[in-house]
Amino acid sequence: MKTPSNGMRDAMNNITDDASALLSATADVAEEKVVEARDRLKSALASAKDTYVIVQKKAAASAKVADKTIRDNPYYAIGIAFGVGAVIGYLWKRRD
Repeated sequence: MKTPSNGMRDAMNNITDDASALLSATADVAEEKVVEARDRLKSALASAKDTYVIVQKKAAASAKVADKTIRDNPYYAIGIAFGVGAVIGYLWKRRD
């Protein structure tokens, strides 16, 4: 089963791979500005990976809470979904 986060995961992997390739390509350059930029890029990559993991865990936890709430109160969830759908339909119809 394909999870909704696969697109985000793929994008994160692509960015990480590109940044790693850039770091490898500039490994032999010893100019001060390049070294500083490489260090900043390494730091930013590490921070982005940490943030991605945190966001992924929070999203999974939120989805579990939402699932539990909907399963515990199905009629309430149906009512809210109907109300939101009616408002969106009304606004969409007014737009035309």
